[in-house]
Amino acid sequence: MKEGQKLWTRDELILAINLYCKLPFGRLHRLNPDVIKLAGLIGRSSNSVAFKLVNFASLDPSLKARGIKGASNASNLDKSIWNEFFDNWDVLPFESERLLANYENTTVEKLNYIPEEELPKEGKTREQIVKVRVNQSFFRSLILSSYNNCCCITGIIQPELLIASHIRPWGLDEKNRLNPRNGMAINGLHDKAFENGLLTVTPDFQIKISPILLKQYKNDWVNNYFIKYHNKEIILPSRFLPDPEFLKYHNDERFKQ
Repeated sequence: MKEGQKLWTRDELILAINLYCKLPFGRLHRLNPDVIKLAGLIGRSSNSVAFKLVNFASLDPSLKARGIKGASNASNLDKSIWNEFFDNWDVLPFESERLLANYENTTVEKLNYIPEEELPKEGKTREQIVKVRVNQSFFRSLILSSYNNCCCITGIIQPELLIASHIRPWGLDEKNRLNPRNGMAINGLHDKAFENGLLTVTPDFQIKISPILLKQYKNDWVNNYFIKYHNKEIILPSRFLPDPEFLKYHNDERFKQ
């Protein structure tokens, strides 16, 4: 460590991972307003924060699988916090949002734009609702940034039309609710088809349309919105490739033959 530099703390690293999850891979640079903002919150330079984000990229297995390398000097603490975060998707994302709210001198509710009128005044029910809403917001940011705000089926680039779709349903697998490898960015129509088993994605990332729809090939709407995508590969994310085991589950258990 150079003279005058200070060691990163655990809290600072968790905030940096939080930002890493929310930013598209191509925006991990010092001029990004979000990088500048975090730098101001933790009393560091935007160069320092950007460099830390690139360090985290070097630890990201989904990037390694694509032959992309970040900076190679991640510290042991970097690696430790990275592993802790990515082994605890059911806990640390919410904790990182609460930590961010503290640094911004606000509440986690305000940070995530949750209206007070939609919440109980206090108690466990309020805590549970807030946690669910915050986690859902975090997961959406995580998935859309990984797919660069692009539908993996159609290529639609309009965030308002996209869903952060779960491969294994939210209510079925609590441990992987926020795992980015359990998600894909899909437009609203095809998300509904995916949810109801009329469309699936194979473990090798091929789109399959259910025979229920394929039999309706004489209908223009079926051809235009579904059959044209049959057997095509999804648009892959820049990181956090869908887990083949999760996709296998959807193929075997949810897809309607």
